[in-house]
Amino acid sequence: MTDHQAQAAVDRVARESYGRLVAYLASRSRDIAAAEDALADAFGLALRHWPKEGLPRTPEAWLLTAARRQLGKAERHARVIRSNEAELTRHIEEALEAMTHGEDGMADERLKLLFVCAHPAIAAEAQTPLMLQTVIGLDAARIARAFVVPPATMSQRLVRAKARIRDTGIRFAIPDTPELPARLDAVLQAIYAAFSAGWDAMDGVAGGELSDDAIWLGRTLVQLMPQQTEALSLLALMLHCHARRAARRRGDAFVPLAAQDTALWDDGLIAEADGLLVMASRGEGFGRFQCEAAIQSVHAARKATGRVDAAALETLYAALVRLAPTIGAQVAAAAACRDAARGLAMLDGVASEAISAYQPYHAVRADLLARLGRGAEATHAYEKAAALALDPAVRQFLLARMTQA
Repeated sequence: MTDHQAQAAVDRVARESYGRLVAYLASRSRDIAAAEDALADAFGLALRHWPKEGLPRTPEAWLLTAARRQLGKAERHARVIRSNEAELTRHIEEALEAMTHGEDGMADERLKLLFVCAHPAIAAEAQTPLMLQTVIGLDAARIARAFVVPPATMSQRLVRAKARIRDTGIRFAIPDTPELPARLDAVLQAIYAAFSAGWDAMDGVAGGELSDDAIWLGRTLVQLMPQQTEALSLLALMLHCHARRAARRRGDAFVPLAAQDTALWDDGLIAEADGLLVMASRGEGFGRFQCEAAIQSVHAARKATGRVDAAALETLYAALVRLAPTIGAQVAAAAACRDAARGLAMLDGVASEAISAYQPYHAVRADLLARLGRGAEATHAYEKAAALALDPAVRQFLLARMTQA
């Protein structure tokens, strides 16, 4: 195996399994930062050993063995580690096999760690970002973009949160039933943020597989809490979006939702999502994720009716802004406005310094300005949106729209 092949193998495992590996290690060491450091050392060892020894039959098991050895150095002599390596590898491979088949095992550790990160002892502003880094494997810079804050600020929050978990000795377990609802919102937000990161990744940006992981976590959460309206709704929301995955590209070109071929949408996933929404509607209240799932259901109805109920979308987005007045919700509500002038006024009312770096804001602004015939301003907004786009196909789509403004 060449150095290049070893690097590619390490990158693949890091991309696909980082969150699972950290969760497994942290559940035993009870120290997230130490688990991350040990795994980083294991990746370094892999880059040195795999070119000479070849790719292990189970790379994740090899890395866990190496990381456990790093964690154990402070407590056990290296001789003990070596003598138990074969047995340790066997146990890890069994856990990985259980994870593959959806049984109890290492897979459950991710859900446990999500609820650990949502513990009331952790600052609320750090809970969801901490889950995204430790369980999902996103770096601080990417998380900072998602939450529209400076990377340095996000890094400081994450360091403090990990130290808090270590110093307070928070129990690594899914909390008792009475404690679940209080932690649920942060867990739901983290799962949705992971799905969104994978959804935005598309074909060219690392992380597209995160959507599958998020849906798996969503299904597991629904099994754990089948009566929770927002858990059902989040899974419905993700499935509605996932149903359109095959229609989002035409060759290498990005296809916006309104132009997608509905024949490519997955009928089975749409039906499952709508079934979950029906179950959620039997609960009390109307939450953020139920509202977002309802919005996606309106879009999905185009497959059957051939049209989109624009009035329903406008009403639902207005409700979403009341339920969750985030920058994203406000920008989406402006985009859904049938009156372009009113939509532009809504954008002008978004009070945040963060909008300068928020790509969807500029894309929506460009579209609204173009609809109003303000070509020069629309061109400038399209240029800004294209410059901020991470996906090359989206960038090309925006530049093409700019020429038509």
